[in-house]
Amino acid sequence: MGTMELEHQTMETFLRWAADIGISDSIDSSRFRDSCLGHSLSVADFPLAGGRGLGAARELKKGELVLKVPRNALMTTESMVAKDQKLNDAVHLHGSLSSTQILSVCLLYEMSKGKKSFWYPYLVHLPRDYDLLATFGELEKQALQVEDAVWITEKATAKCQSEWKEAVTLMKELYLKPKFQSFQAWLWASATISSRTLHIPWDSAGCLCPVGDLFNYDAPGDDSNNSEGPESAVQTSSPQPISTTNECRNNEEAGLVVETQSERLTDGGFEEDANAYCLYARRNYQLGEQVLLCYGTYTNLELLEHYGFMLEENSNDRVFIPLETSLYSLASSWPKDSLYIHQDGKPSFALVSTLRLWLIPQSQRDKSVMRLVYAGSQISAKNEILVMKWMSEICGSVLRDLPTSVSEDTLLLHNIDKLQDPELPLEEKEKEAFGSEMRAFLDVNRLWDVIGFSGKDVEFSRRTNRMMIKWRLSVQWRLSYKRTLADCISYCNEKMNNLLSTQR
Repeated sequence: MGTMELEHQTMETFLRWAADIGISDSIDSSRFRDSCLGHSLSVADFPLAGGRGLGAARELKKGELVLKVPRNALMTTESMVAKDQKLNDAVHLHGSLSSTQILSVCLLYEMSKGKKSFWYPYLVHLPRDYDLLATFGELEKQALQVEDAVWITEKATAKCQSEWKEAVTLMKELYLKPKFQSFQAWLWASATISSRTLHIPWDSAGCLCPVGDLFNYDAPGDDSNNSEGPESAVQTSSPQPISTTNECRNNEEAGLVVETQSERLTDGGFEEDANAYCLYARRNYQLGEQVLLCYGTYTNLELLEHYGFMLEENSNDRVFIPLETSLYSLASSWPKDSLYIHQDGKPSFALVSTLRLWLIPQSQRDKSVMRLVYAGSQISAKNEILVMKWMSEICGSVLRDLPTSVSEDTLLLHNIDKLQDPELPLEEKEKEAFGSEMRAFLDVNRLWDVIGFSGKDVEFSRRTNRMMIKWRLSVQWRLSYKRTLADCISYCNEKMNNLLSTQR
């Protein structure tokens, strides 16, 4: 049996299992069905938009129920310990572990059971690899180049290591096999939970939702089908655009989450009256279109950190530039994270307003000026020119300090794509044009002398392929970062030239 045929067979088995436990894409789930899908949704492949996902099996209307997953079908700490007394007894002895750590241990415990696990038909469909920042090696981490991004990657890895060490005792008490106690296994479990859990009101760790995590990502306010992402959907029970369990935890700490069932949810949430997770179409869909869900508002770096993917076009992305301490003191009316540059290169309202105030002499900051600043209005042509000049120069300085340029990164991405695609032969002159970063990757993986440049005949190992995917994500992210800075320079220079021309 071929790989594709085997995958199709296991998917059919999974969908039959899901139907048996009450998961359905139809309001009327009482009639016997061989699959939980077919009425509203169907599993399909979307190569340019996230890979495997869920397509519309018919025309769908915005707000229409498309999937219902009963509480007993959700994979939670509660549901797992209820089915295993040994697990229940062990977990209750480790109250110091976080709910997320407990869920990670429970997930590894179920994986160790193999076919004996109640969740086996679902578990076999979970990815075996993830590309979250915590999984990045040294080469991929350094390839991000930007100091803040490197630091966030290091922090994510350190956090994962710390949580693993704290949970090892519980895993040993459960007599998990060494491979399930390893740090690599823990990375996999924590990445699964980070990228695939949905918010539930009774457990801050969230839940894994069979079938529900086949939905791919749609950014807030973006109704296009060009989104990329893992086969997961995560959400809050708030009627706002759905957010990840991680975002919901952060919001809860800040007191921002409002629990309500009084309004119909656009994307979905756990509904007490139905005792099920109910997922809704966030817009109208035609037959065959990919049905997407929104995880919340994320920058590309946040998407990489929590999900392991990024978007080519992400209207929620933002670039932060180094600012002087004295400037922050003037920005008290706006939070620091509002001082940024949009992906299209335009500086944020808060950043422009703060710079307008900062670049005017303190003696001139009277009430009339302050009113203009807080209204987002230009103070004067001279002041506006200074703002645009300052922005252009600082962005240029940041770009010059980075190891590679936009054109070099563009070429590097092209070469990585050629390495990944066996149908694209590499010529000798391209080998000579490889930069130091490409050479370092080939050296680390001992590939420099084995690639056939008249036509690549080498088959990369699974480890090398995973490393290459993460490396490409790093280069893709830093290229997007640099393009935003370059676009900001163009935007500021154009504004400055227009202002200068009006003064002549």
